[in-house]
Amino acid sequence: MDKLLLPLASLLSGVSMLVVGTGLLFSAIGAQAGSAKFSGFVTGLIMSAYFAGFVYGTYGCPAIIRRVGHIRAFAAMASVASALPILHALWVNPWFWGSLRFVSGVCIVGMYIVVESWLNVVAHSEQRGKVFAAYMAVSGVSMALGQWLILVGDRFGFVPFALVSILFSFALLPLTLTPVDEPTPSEAPKLGLINLLSTTPIGVLAAFGCGLLNGAFFSLGHSFGQGVGFSEAGIATFMAATILGGAVFQWPVGHLSDRHDRRWVLLWVCVASAAVAGAGYFLARDYEGSLIVLGVVYGGLAFSIYGLGVAHANDLIDPSRVLEVTGGLLLLYGIGATVGPILAGGIMDLAGPESLMLYFVAVLLLLALGVWRFAGKSQQARGAIPHHGDYVMMGSGSQAVLQMDPRRDPHDVPPPRADSTTNPRTHGGPGNL
Repeated sequence: MDKLLLPLASLLSGVSMLVVGTGLLFSAIGAQAGSAKFSGFVTGLIMSAYFAGFVYGTYGCPAIIRRVGHIRAFAAMASVASALPILHALWVNPWFWGSLRFVSGVCIVGMYIVVESWLNVVAHSEQRGKVFAAYMAVSGVSMALGQWLILVGDRFGFVPFALVSILFSFALLPLTLTPVDEPTPSEAPKLGLINLLSTTPIGVLAAFGCGLLNGAFFSLGHSFGQGVGFSEAGIATFMAATILGGAVFQWPVGHLSDRHDRRWVLLWVCVASAAVAGAGYFLARDYEGSLIVLGVVYGGLAFSIYGLGVAHANDLIDPSRVLEVTGGLLLLYGIGATVGPILAGGIMDLAGPESLMLYFVAVLLLLALGVWRFAGKSQQARGAIPHHGDYVMMGSGSQAVLQMDPRRDPHDVPPPRADSTTNPRTHGGPGNL
């Protein structure tokens, strides 16, 4: 275990700065979009471009990494990513910002792929669960910290963008100096979405629905706080508290689902989340402190939906298909996160900023209805779930992180590409891109 600490610390410190910067950039763009009088729909489009770039980069970045190696690819993407926030400050234009957000999404998912591939080298089969849990914990805390950094300096000026640029640049140091050998690139699992829908419709609904929710929350949460009259500190605390609630309370929700039928746990989580969001709609303009408390509860429930969907899907499949199925669900999450801010932004334009909570209520109730319908049908057709695995806390990332999922069969490692040895700087390892 001692040999694991130094390489793990170097990789996670790089991840931490990357995620803090990403969280701060969401808040900075949300604050300045409101200051520039962008409509909710336009702000949603700008933010959606990031998730579109994230999805596109999942397929485009591995080819770059295979061509030039992990360190060079990370350095190039970090260099571009650190320059883009400064460009936001130079010209406040929605089309320009949307283009920058798309490129940011491509670069950041490429950086995630590099980091998560390296973590796969560190995470031997007997330590995979610990490394996976440490990565999820660091990501959650760092994303929350990024929300509070918006309070440093003038949130409507150059300072937040400069801080993001600095954080992305500093993320280079621990990654480029890490003592961990570069992993051998390998093929990503093939994703059959139609087959996935027939195998686990509830998992598909949960992944896509959670993308609709989380994409809108991260993209428009700051605009929501501004619109209902929160203080600067109140907005940052609301965002951070919701994220931390999602990180902390996934565990009790997950353990509950390990002891009961996950389909019905997911149903009641959706209903309870909708109730909390509905209460938030009525409290939004007058009860800032109460809404922060509701944010903790909402995050603890709604952020567990994706993990519940993945866990349910893995209950239905052979362990050899974990990478394929979980990768498909991650793709659907990204598509939902791309669509969500656009829909939510349009609703906020029509019904006011507090209607973001009504958007959450609508998505959650539709998701609950879909889960109820499919759960009833599957129970009649198949009876009990074939096997009941363990819940694992899940978050957004690249498909490279799926290799660390403790539920994966440790012998199920895709074969390396035939051209993976053409880069003399690569070394053997179980990394998967």
